[in-house]
Amino acid sequence: MPKSFDYRSVAKQVLETEIAGLTQLEQYFNDQFCQACELILNNKGKVVVMGMGKSGHIGKKIAATLASTGTSAFFVHPGEAAHGDLGMIEPGDIVLAISNSGESGEILSLFPVLKRLDIQILSMTGKPNSNMAKLADIHLQITVPAEACPLGLAPTTSTTATLVMGDALAVALLQARGFTAEDFALSHPGGALGRKLLLKLEDIMHTGEALPVVAPEALVRDALLEISQKGLGMTAIVDNTGNMVGIFTDGDLRRILDKRIDIHTTAIGEVMTSKPTVAEPNMLAVEGLNLMQDKSINGLMLCHEGKLVGALNMHDLLKAGVM
Repeated sequence: MPKSFDYRSVAKQVLETEIAGLTQLEQYFNDQFCQACELILNNKGKVVVMGMGKSGHIGKKIAATLASTGTSAFFVHPGEAAHGDLGMIEPGDIVLAISNSGESGEILSLFPVLKRLDIQILSMTGKPNSNMAKLADIHLQITVPAEACPLGLAPTTSTTATLVMGDALAVALLQARGFTAEDFALSHPGGALGRKLLLKLEDIMHTGEALPVVAPEALVRDALLEISQKGLGMTAIVDNTGNMVGIFTDGDLRRILDKRIDIHTTAIGEVMTSKPTVAEPNMLAVEGLNLMQDKSINGLMLCHEGKLVGALNMHDLLKAGVM
């Protein structure tokens, strides 16, 4: 049988080649890089990213990363820009033009118009003597020793270096702005992170008639009926002023049955858990989840200034996508 191809060896060589390219990239985090950051940070317009081919694919990712980390940015295809989409670019915007060779004809053909609109241009190329590098206001160099492709044709190391330079730009701007996780969540409201950083307990709690509530003098059997009807596995015990004085759960029921307590004659106030774990309704849902896990409880009563305002359990957090 013919010897099998050594895929693993090739993969390791690709990794080593790309690591070597990224190691060299460090020298290009220079004054030009700092000037590019300052230009974008102090600019009131948008960052418009352009690139052809593989540089275009990387450019879309860079634009998306910038946009999600506090820098208003979007991608425009150079070919489409020459046929009308240039109208999306306004005076005060900044163009980030990407090309490993620095000689992309589609992008270079736009430079005269961009200059006429007084739009500042950042170029990101692997050739510091290229036309795009020379004509741009600021040049970010991304030269790599070799492509991982053995033919030296398919963009591999160079596209990885471009992506890292874009990430470095976005993260440097993020930190310079003091961009927070909460800011990030505001642009990702539909994602898991957004739910964890924006969703509060009051957004998912049960209120009003859905709240399981009994008075301290109610019999245990009545409390069990309330638990069964409301379906949260617990009930709050509230006095006549609206203050929560205790809680009774499915777990408490098992404990009193072991003690042979008569549920038909015993008041719930005699067997309830007083001073239960409660939370404020404006607590983040993820904080409520952490509290429940720390206390090893499956339900949580929500109170404000001692008054019961809501309740929820683990199932509610699961449905909300917090878990």
